[in-house]
Parts: sequence; structure tokens; C-alpha cells
Amino acid sequence: MQLKNGHEPRRCFVALMALASFVLPGGCQKQQAAPAPVPEVTTVTIKPQQVELTTELPGRTCVYLVSEIRPQVNGIIQKRRFREGSDVKAGQLLYQIDPAPFQVALDSAKASLAKAQANLPSIRSRAERYKELLVDKAVSRQDHDDAAAAVNQALAEIEYWKAAVEAARINLGYTRVSAPISGRIGRSSVTDGALVTAYQPASLATVQQLDPIYVDVSQSSAELLRLKQRLETGRLSADAENKGKVRILLEDGTPYPLEGALQFREVTVDQATGSFTLRIVVPNPEHLLLPGMFVRAVVREGIAQNAILAPQQGVSRNSKGEPIALVVDEAGTVQQKMLKLDRTIGDRWLVSSGLSTGDRLIVEGALKARPGAAVKAIPSDNQKAGAQAPNSNGPPAESN
Repeated sequence: MQLKNGHEPRRCFVALMALASFVLPGGCQKQQAAPAPVPEVTTVTIKPQQVELTTELPGRTCVYLVSEIRPQVNGIIQKRRFREGSDVKAGQLLYQIDPAPFQVALDSAKASLAKAQANLPSIRSRAERYKELLVDKAVSRQDHDDAAAAVNQALAEIEYWKAAVEAARINLGYTRVSAPISGRIGRSSVTDGALVTAYQPASLATVQQLDPIYVDVSQSSAELLRLKQRLETGRLSADAENKGKVRILLEDGTPYPLEGALQFREVTVDQATGSFTLRIVVPNPEHLLLPGMFVRAVVREGIAQNAILAPQQGVSRNSKGEPIALVVDEAGTVQQKMLKLDRTIGDRWLVSSGLSTGDRLIVEGALKARPGAAVKAIPSDNQKAGAQAPNSNGPPAESN
């Protein structure tokens, strides 16, 4: 098209600008009408509860009583009277040593005793006659004194042979090697016909009492001091009903069916490890626990009356490794709190400080929430904070 003058292009440009003025404002109003959605997060309301605190300590079992069987006289083993690996009773005959030479020694001592007793009346009568004759000076003072000394010598000889008879009787009894305690006996180191000597270094067999059985565990002195401090400050109260009771976990984590009792704590701390030993007595009627087994003991510390428990998925750590948590305040705004953790109890943390009763802890959707941002809090379907808490069975967590 051929333009007639220079005003024609200007009129076209003005018309286009006028058309744009009607289209652009409408487009801006349409974009501002759709605000960004508020993110949704799942929360758990924190509620205080009563929790029994325990400590899980490693340990090993050891025998309650152990006796190494050794002969007390020399001789030949005539017969072994037990079955290896069986249970024996206290006083049960285990070995019979040839008693013949010891029986002869006993009979000889008895004969000597009888001889000494037979000589006593004659010697005593002579001493009494000399005493009467001494008054009339029919015998010398020396003869009288010799007769009196002979009586005392005869009496001493009788006492000597009485002791010899008793010693021979004891040695004859030692030919019967018996079990000093009840328990389970191991393998025998000798067979019939073997020569044994009195108090030899090598034992003939070993008897171990397995019911009850000891469990020795180690606890650090720092944990003991912390426990005493909590009891003194009132953060923990002593459990009088279950005081001293200990639960045992086997090597595969299976709970042992019977509870043990705390017997004592060592009064000396090991300088190399900084720990001391706790000894626990555990019933073992089925002999399920054997000496040397590795077990774990769950020792009751006390009861925390108003414990704060937080689900582990609601606790994270910042770049410094410090535990933090995100909570939703009353205005629906996300707030970040620094925590101090004590230990794990099941799938939750025991919180020493940082959370309060009624706090809505974010457990799901934390990636969509930022401190200071507005969120929509949805209560968790599985509200664990108000449920009964399990016993703590884990080691204390690192506190910050």
C-alpha cells in the first residue's frame, strides 16, 4: 500500500498502543489472582509422661561356685564313680583310691593305742605303792619320782596313739574322693589304675554350680555420677518396687525369662578403663546360661515423672552436628528449636531441654517448611507422644 503522507504511520502506532493498553492490565490481574498454596506438615503434640529409665550394659556369665577336685592322699585310682558331664550332689563319691594301705595303718594305730592303754594300770599301781612307801621311807624319793613320771609318760603315749588312730581314720576317709559342692562335673583327667599324689597341681575334675549363676557387667564411673546427680536433683525418683531387679538379654538379643538381682557394686574404679564391675545373681534352673557367655544386662536406674519424648523422625542436626527440631507455633509459623538429648527410648528421643508441653513437633514435611514460614499443621494419625513409653534400653545419647 502506498502511504499518501507522513501522518499515516503515526496513527497506526497510536492505535496499536491503545489496543495493548486494554490487553496487558487484564493479563496482570489474572496472574495475581492465584496465590501460592500453604504447605502442609504432619505434627505430633508433645505431652509429658512417666518413663522408667534403664541402662543396657555388656557383661559375661561366670560360675556361682567352682571346685577343683584333687586327692589328699597318695594312691592308685580303683574306680571312677561318675559320668562325665553329669550333675552331681555334694558328698557324692567321685573316685575311689585303693584303701588297703590306709586300712592297715589304721589297724596298726589302734593296736598301739590298745597296748598303751593296757600298760597304764600296772604303771599307775606301781606309782601309787611307791607313794605309800615313801611315807615310811621304804623307797627313795628318786624311785617315787620315776614311777610318777612313768604314769605321765603312759598317759601321753595313749594320747599320741589316739591322735595316730584319728589321723589314720582321716586318711582312710580321704581314699573316698567326694564332691564338695553340688553342680555339673566336667571331664576326668585320670582313669582307673592311675597313680595320684596328695595335693597334686593338676585337678582330677572340676565341679561347677550353674544355678544360680553370676553375671558381671561393667559400668563407667561417669554414668554412676550422672545417675546420682539426677536422683539428688529430683529428675529421677528411685523405683523402690523394682530396685535391684535386672533383666538379661542373651547373645542373640532374646530376653532371658528370669530376672536377676543386683548383688553389689565394686568400690574401686579400674584405672585403665574408668569403669567398675556390677555383679548380678541370676536364677538358672534350666542351665541355659553357661559360664563365659556374652550377655547384656538391663539395669533399672529410676523413674522420670515428666519426661519429654520426641519421635526420632522429628529431630535432625544442623551443620555443626547440634540436634534441632521444627515446631509450629499458635500462629501457624515454623519455629526452630535447639535441643539437648539424653538417650533413645525405643523409636524416640528423651529430650532434656528444648521442647515443652504442647509443642507441635513437625515429623513429616520438614523439607517443605522453613523457619518463619507459614504452614498448615495436620495432627499425626499415630499419636505416639501420648502413648505409654517403653523402657529405655539403649546407651545414653550424646548431649549438646
